[in-house]
Formats: sequence, C-alpha cells, structure tokens
Amino acid sequence: MRAAGLLVATDNGAEVHADWPDGDSPAEIGVAFYDATDDRARDFLWEKIHASYYKLGIRAFWLDACEPEMRPGHPHNLSYAAGPGGEVANLYPREHARGVFEHLRAAGESEVLSLTRSAWAGSQRYGVALWSGDIPTTFPALAGSIRAGLNVALSGIPWWTTDIGGFHGGDPGDKTYRELVVRWFQFGAFCPVFRLHGHREPRTSHGPVGDGGGPNEVWAYGPEAYEAITAMLRLREQLRPYIHTHLRDGERTGIPLMRPLLLAFPDDPAAWDVEDQFLFGPDILVAPVTEFGARQRRVYLPAGAEWTHTDSGRRYTGGEHVTVDAPLDSIPLFVRDDAEPPIHQEAQ
Repeated sequence: MRAAGLLVATDNGAEVHADWPDGDSPAEIGVAFYDATDDRARDFLWEKIHASYYKLGIRAFWLDACEPEMRPGHPHNLSYAAGPGGEVANLYPREHARGVFEHLRAAGESEVLSLTRSAWAGSQRYGVALWSGDIPTTFPALAGSIRAGLNVALSGIPWWTTDIGGFHGGDPGDKTYRELVVRWFQFGAFCPVFRLHGHREPRTSHGPVGDGGGPNEVWAYGPEAYEAITAMLRLREQLRPYIHTHLRDGERTGIPLMRPLLLAFPDDPAAWDVEDQFLFGPDILVAPVTEFGARQRRVYLPAGAEWTHTDSGRRYTGGEHVTVDAPLDSIPLFVRDDAEPPIHQEAQ
C-alpha cells in the first residue's frame, strides 16, 4: 500500500501516524492509515474485507475508530488524495463508510448498515449509524449524550446512539452506577438505535484500557435494576411500529426521529433553550433524568400543544414548566394533543 501511494502521507517525517500496543509485548508498533479519500485505497480495502469477512457471510460492519485514531490527532502535516489534511481530514469517516457501502451495494446488498464512531456531513447516505464513542460512565456524560444526539439530528444524521451506561468503567456492583444504568436505559429506549455496550470493571490484562472487563448483561446490575431495564426493553418493542413509521417519514422529509424542541416548535422562544429533553417522533416528549438520586423532574412543555403526562394522566397546556415525579423505574413522558402512541399496551 505504501508503494502504491494508498496510505495517508506526511509532508515531513516518517509515514507513521500512531504508536499502538503490539500483542502482549510492552513495546509499541508504528501504524500508518490507509487513505480513505482515495478510491483505489477503498477498492484495495474491500478486497481484504471481501476475502476475510464477506465471503464468510458477514454483511454488517462495525467501523470503529474511523476518525481515524491518530496519535497525535493533528492533521496539518498530513496529505490525502483529496487534498491537504488541514482542509480534508474530517472527510475520513464519511469516505471510509462510503467505501464499505458502495462495495456492499455493488455486491448485491440492498440494505447496508455500518456502526461508526465518527461521521461527517453526508455520512447518512452511506448507511451510517453513528454512536457517541468511548464516553465516561457518569451522570454528566449521560446529560452530554442528550445534547450530542440532538446536534447529530440537526446535522442530518438520523441513526444515532450511545453506549448505554457509558463505555469506560462502571462497576455493576456499585449502587450509584446501577442507578446510572437504569437512567441511561430510559434515555436509550428513545434513541434512534437502542444498544448496550461498555467496558466494565474489573478490567483485566495490560494497557490503559485492558483486553477484558466485567459483566455487562442486563441482569448483571441486580434485581431492582433488572426489573426497570426490562420494562424499557418491553416499551421499546411496543414502540417498534411507531419508530418504523417515523423513520420512514424521515427518509422522505429529512426530519429525524429524535427532535430538538426548537425543530417542532420554532415559534416558541423558550423551546430554543431546551437541551435536556426532546421529541421522539412527533408525539412523544421525553425528559430523561440525568442526576443521581433525583426523583422529580422539571420539564418544559412547548407552547402550541397540549400535553398529557403518561404516568399520572394529567393534561397540561403548553408554554410552561411543570415538575413531575420521576421514580427510579420511570422516565417522564408526555404525549402531544390527542395522539395515542403505543406506550401503555401490553408487550407482545
């Protein structure tokens, strides 16, 4: 690949972009990245993917670390087929996903999905489902994930998710962390993609991250958390027809499933300042709990609609803040006007 000019080049110095652990050795090995902006390099990568994965039946790919993860991550010494690194480096995750997408389609696949850690404008046209990366296992990280998801939605990328519970750490036996996992599941059930992932304690093996970690199944967090988590799993399943309907609408209109309030209520000035709640489709207002020990939640209800609190059945006129109960096993939800999304039905 170096001889053919298929690697990201450096204007000065060695063509090495990062140092990574090399197996069990304490020494690190220099790594260079292929140039995803070069169609020849994307073709070459596909030859390897096809031989080692596609021919064995694998059809969906997790395109991790697709920024790519250079160390240090400074682009200005780099040269790509598309231009200088300072101008084009952020195209990398989109072009990487593009190469996988176009070759899978050429191989006859009509539906292509790639889970990616990074994206760029236009990534959505290449079957990208974006997640927020290796984030901390903290309540502030949960709160930040709401803001991140809303910004991704406004950037035109409809499929987005997080590592439920965060990625780095988290002890399944810790009471505080168990509460965080429950609250994160409640948020995750109302993300476009619903998935659990993380590198739990105790970690094992060498290196700053480690090769192995503790249990992360939904039953690993104790009976109280398990009951609350499985309630969210059932609710998500009940919402499947609603979710599919509005994802399909988004294909036509570009309106994301996860919607900032300002998108649906642009004439309400207060809606522009809300960054910790959102609409899930047109009819469900979601107000995740992002503080440890909180059992109430202050919620803004946008003007121009009436809202029914699903737990109490109480109806409110929009344009005001309300405070509702938020026990550990419940996330505050409000239904717009006379809509009847499948929130209360028994799970199949």
